[in-house]
Amino acid sequence: MMKWILPVTLAALLAACSSSDDNKAYYQLPDLPSSAAPVATGAQVALRQLWIEQVEVADYLNGTGVAYQTSAVKYHIAKDNLWASPLEQQLQQTLAAQLGRELPGWLVSSRAMSGEQAVLNVTVTGFHGRYDGKAIISGQWTLNRDNQIISQPFNLQLEQGEDGYDALVSTLAQGWQQQAKVIATYLK
Repeated sequence: MMKWILPVTLAALLAACSSSDDNKAYYQLPDLPSSAAPVATGAQVALRQLWIEQVEVADYLNGTGVAYQTSAVKYHIAKDNLWASPLEQQLQQTLAAQLGRELPGWLVSSRAMSGEQAVLNVTVTGFHGRYDGKAIISGQWTLNRDNQIISQPFNLQLEQGEDGYDALVSTLAQGWQQQAKVIATYLK
């Protein structure tokens, strides 16, 4: 009799685990193409270097759930709508890709390089949806270049075209791309 209890119990546990994951959705920020990006014609020589040293997010954004602001003072962290990889990592990777396209002649990396390089640090304090249908992106970036330090706050509120997490993540990605373009203008 004991022989069948263990397999039945394991099967029931596996079924419970698999059914709880059925409602989960995982989101990855898309790497949106830039309309102003030059068409690559082959290998290019990088004349300047940019190291994106760190993209840091506020504690409430550091979990796996997509954040949503439900009132002026209340936030909800989704349990079934999750970031596919850590948000800090996604923001840093997409920022590097977008700045690389916006800055021809620059080598943009999330790793330190040898030689003279500009250093960028970004702190993201808002990257979430809001009850009024807007996507919020806020924070501050600091650029250290040629012994000059530039620090610039940002606060974007973008209208979300449709309801749902798919539209929210797409709108957040568009806003992040806009912010990358702003940073690129300071480097040009």
